[in-house]
Amino acid sequence: MDNSLQKNQSLFEQIKEIDENGNEYWGARKLSKVLEYREFRNFLPVIQKAKEACENSGEQLKNHFVEFHEMVSIGSGAERGMDSVKLSRYACYLIVQNANPSKEVVALGQTYFAVQTRIQELSKTEAYTQLNTEDEKRLFLRNELKKHNIQLADAAKNAGVIEPTDYAIFQNHGYMGLYGGLGVKQIHAKKGLKKSEQILDHMGSTELAANLFRATQAEDKLRRENIKGKNNANKTHFEVGKKVRKTIEELGGTMPEDLPVANSIKKLNKTANKELKPNKKKK
Repeated sequence: MDNSLQKNQSLFEQIKEIDENGNEYWGARKLSKVLEYREFRNFLPVIQKAKEACENSGEQLKNHFVEFHEMVSIGSGAERGMDSVKLSRYACYLIVQNANPSKEVVALGQTYFAVQTRIQELSKTEAYTQLNTEDEKRLFLRNELKKHNIQLADAAKNAGVIEPTDYAIFQNHGYMGLYGGLGVKQIHAKKGLKKSEQILDHMGSTELAANLFRATQAEDKLRRENIKGKNNANKTHFEVGKKVRKTIEELGGTMPEDLPVANSIKKLNKTANKELKPNKKKK
């Protein structure tokens, strides 16, 4: 792999492996090194906390944590098998949620695995797997975003974002993080949208997915860290947007401001509703 490609690839993608059955996994020892734990024994309590969180979520440990011998470099090109744990993507997500949050790489991992886990969850839902067209995916994601924006608004309110004008500023900070410093007005201008047109109504499925991840992760961070104060809430939303943007960049994706403008989703809603109505028999 050339250097330019390697730089764009996420640290976490680089250490991902595929087993004999075609399933992806991460070796705990390699993950601990990426997360800047000098000694693996100091990483074991983090794995234990992640296991507890896994059980509390109703998941089976054996589906996400499997003991195995991981090949570890011992110098001069030699490797040795050492006790380790084979981790699923969800297990990695739980681990970075319980790792030292002061490390920048841990914060990056939290966003990366949260985004990727959400993609995986979404792709596995029966409703989503049955969608074939771009229009169907847009409608699905737009409805998901509506639901999560309500939850985000509630989390922001708990943080102290009460007035409508304050919430507009809060939302703008999220957009600025995700869109490389562009706020609502600038995004409108770049996309060639009218003042009366809503940005979300003219997003394709890829852009809607990016904003869905921004909303879900901002809500989660506001609640998890019990953020208080309008300024802190705005800063949190901006940081989450920025990290989601960073993840898109590392995966080689197109930045949201550069994605094409889609036709109004309101027209799709009208068409979908018309198709759902039964044809009336002529008398």
